Amino acid sequence: MQLMVNNVCKIVTMSALNFAMVKRICLVMLFGMLGLSVAHAADEIEGKRYYEVHCAACHGSDGFSIMIDAPNFARSERLLRPDSFVRDAIKDGGGAMPSYQGILSDQEILDVIAHMRTLIISGPILP
Repeated sequence: MQLMVNNVCKIVTMSALNFAMVKRICLVMLFGMLGLSVAHAADEIEGKRYYEVHCAACHGSDGFSIMIDAPNFARSERLLRPDSFVRDAIKDGGGAMPSYQGILSDQEILDVIAHMRTLIISGPILP
């Protein structure tokens, strides 16, 4: 009886593993068919490097804007939106901000966004 229980447990475990593997393969294939790629985690350290080169002159190294009308990232004014929205705003530019389309890759922009989110100060900030 114990042998039968062990064999059933092995079959159930293998079925669960196979199901999980098939599910992953299907998702990867679906992303491939849709032209999507599997996203890599954003690298805040690399993002800080790009931020210092491309953003700090107007937005400040600490996120407190230097240039008039530049969003203040320490107050999280624009960072409460989804990454895709912020990414598109960086790619498109606007106002005095240049477009970074073709200058930074999508992954580099996501790295910058990860760094920008570390600049948010908790608690109220007086203007």
